[in-house]
Amino acid sequence: MLLAIDTSAGTSVSVVDRDRGVIAEVGEADTRRHAEVVGELIQLCLDQSGVPVTALSGVVAGMGPGPFTGLRVGIAAAQAFALGAAKPVVRVVSHDAIAFGHYAAGNDGPLLVVTDARRREVYWTAYSGVDEFGLPARVQGPALSRPIDVPESVLDFASFQRLDAEEVSAASLGLLAEGLYFHGRPFAGREPLYLRAPDAVVPGAPKRVS
Repeated sequence: MLLAIDTSAGTSVSVVDRDRGVIAEVGEADTRRHAEVVGELIQLCLDQSGVPVTALSGVVAGMGPGPFTGLRVGIAAAQAFALGAAKPVVRVVSHDAIAFGHYAAGNDGPLLVVTDARRREVYWTAYSGVDEFGLPARVQGPALSRPIDVPESVLDFASFQRLDAEEVSAASLGLLAEGLYFHGRPFAGREPLYLRAPDAVVPGAPKRVS
């Protein structure tokens, strides 16, 4: 069983199991309250699931793409929880979880996942479909663009169904992690997918202009 946490959009927490499926999932859509709610949602999700921490095999962290301020909250929460519980952390691209949920619902074909990056920009990732194990096959991205530039950035843009997602399901994140592990597929890297430099700068350094 896995505890999955994603804050790349709103805040979503879930407990999943490869055999039992989604045991519990809770969330908060507000994209400005990650730090305030993530701890409460973790506790609520564990309470609803009835799963003791000792029964978890690991913690899944959604790695984005997502804005710096929100995304780092979920990653830090996953790492802190895993450290306290003496469990490993596995990392999954948040857009892959959106695609996984889309395909698991019975959809097929090329898919373009798009999420809000703020500042009049979007994050996007393109998928050709699923592989032989039903896992999303990413072919381009994650990337950051102005909305007007997306058609020119995505190869063969017209062939993709566009999915503008406002949230990332931690349940899909966790079930995808189970599938990646079971089929020996790689997890995401350790670096969060901010795709944009943070606003904070070293004192005395020039502030980046966007």
